[in-house]
This record gives sequence, C-alpha cells and structure tokens, in this order.
Amino acid sequence: MRQYSADLTPPWKKPQPVPEVPADPGLVVEEPGTGFCGAVIGCEAGTVTLEDRFGKHRVFPMEPRGFLLEGRVVTLVRPSSSGAARSVPSRTASGSVAVPGARARVARAGRIYVEGRHDAELVEKVWGDDLRIEGVVVEYLGGVDDLPAIVADFAPGPDARLGVLVDHLVPGSKEWRIAQAVTSEHALVVGHPYIDIWEAVKPSSVGIEGWPRVPHGQDWKTGVCRALGWPSENTGVVWQAILARVGSYKDLQPELLGKVEELIDFVTA
Repeated sequence: MRQYSADLTPPWKKPQPVPEVPADPGLVVEEPGTGFCGAVIGCEAGTVTLEDRFGKHRVFPMEPRGFLLEGRVVTLVRPSSSGAARSVPSRTASGSVAVPGARARVARAGRIYVEGRHDAELVEKVWGDDLRIEGVVVEYLGGVDDLPAIVADFAPGPDARLGVLVDHLVPGSKEWRIAQAVTSEHALVVGHPYIDIWEAVKPSSVGIEGWPRVPHGQDWKTGVCRALGWPSENTGVVWQAILARVGSYKDLQPELLGKVEELIDFVTA
C-alpha cells in the first residue's frame, strides 16, 4: 500500500522564511528573548557575541529566527571570510557603539530638559549622536525655580515622557525641594551634585588640579574664573574653551554620566 504524508497546517500558520544575515563585526541586532541590543564583536562555535552601548557583553546561540534587525526577524549566519576578522566597532563620544549610516529619527514627543545653555551644549557634544538616533530633543530651561509648573504644562504621559537634569541636586538643597514637588509617574527628575555643569568636567581634562571653592553668595562662574586667573568678564567664552577640551565621556565625572544615561533610557523606554 502506498504511503502518503500530508501537511495539514494552513499556509498562514506556517513559519515564513526570514532573511539570513552575516554576523559581520559592527552589525547591530537585538535578541528578542532578553531585549539585549548590541553590536556584533565576535562569532564562533555557533554563537555570536554582542556588545551594548554600555560595553556589556552577552553571548547568544545563532539559532534560526533568533534576532531582530531594525525590527525584522532574521537568522544570523557566520560572516564571509572577508568580514570574519574580529574588529572593534567605532564609538560615539558617549562610548556607545556607532551605527554606520544611521539616520536621525523623527523627534519623539518626549523631551529631556536641562537647566541652562551650557548643560545643553555639553549633553549635545557627548550624547548628540545617541540622541539623534533615538529621536530625543534636549531643551534648556534657564533655571528650575518653576519646574513643577513647567512639568504640569508639558503634561507628560506614557508616549511623551519627560526627563529633567538638575544641577546641585543634593538632599536639603533648594533644587532638591523643587524636584520633590514633581510627582508625575511619566516624569523623572535626576541630578548631579555639582553647583554648576562646569564642575562635571574632570579637572585633569581642563588642565587644573581641581575646581576651586567659591564663597557662598558669590557668582560661582565668576569666582572660579578669578581664582584660576581666567577672564571673568565673559564666562561664556571661558565655557567654550572648557567645552573644547571635552572629547568624550572619559572627560566627564561619573556622577553626570550615569544620570544622563538614566534619562535617555527613561525617555526612550
């Protein structure tokens, strides 16, 4: 008797073929089971090693339909001999893996607010590439005295989150009390301990031993310039000289780095 085998699975329930993509160094993919997203830095023995924007490494099996590339399911395969050589992907100023040829994303409804122009310029210099890819706009407030009203006017929501970076956010300070008045679950207020964003730049990067202490009641920037022998009549020019010495995240204090990364993650979640 003749044997027949029949596949009774409806066509629309059959797995659709997906493209095979070589796991070339620098390719950015996501492992959907864990949500881990990173660039390929190694491929061997049926596994692929990814490195995320924070430098963390994870090893995953190269299973069929195992990864997402720009939101599409793909199967990673071993790279061709020309692309198999291990290489270190290029980095942005923030230390993230650079995405070659990536275009700026359309701006999100969410925003990151910083206190002043100098804060905004520093965030742009170090995190600008990341922010454009994520579609995050940074705006400066000119101070945080009216922060609760500003947040209420923004009306943050699940699809329009608001992150705020505050200078001198230490327990008991005026800034601390203002931040405590912001209660929206869709707004996150974080800060660094420095009186001004200048202090978040490592002294060694600027060529000084340390940031001087300025007596209470005296304008901090003016006092710093006078103590260091810098021209105090135009602190904006001095700031541009400081900013020019910042090449990457390595020139910034970790207390600022962690808070900015936290805001980016919150706004883009």
